[in-house]
Amino acid sequence: MKFIVEVDTEKCKGCGLCVEVCPKEVLVIGHDVNSMGWLYAETRNPGLCTGCKQCALICPDAVIKITKETE
Repeated sequence: MKFIVEVDTEKCKGCGLCVEVCPKEVLVIGHDVNSMGWLYAETRNPGLCTGCKQCALICPDAVIKITKETE
């Protein structure tokens, strides 16, 4: 089963908590900034996501959404 990881990059403050808890290193803090001037989390290896949702649960701003990919 595949999962889709979506980060609302405009609301992400780049705290990095999601990066720390991801067991598969799906998320990283990127090099681009959003309109608020924050570096934001982005997916690096989306195909490795197991759907554990640890990233979404730890995000203090609730900007990460994990959904099952429909074929």
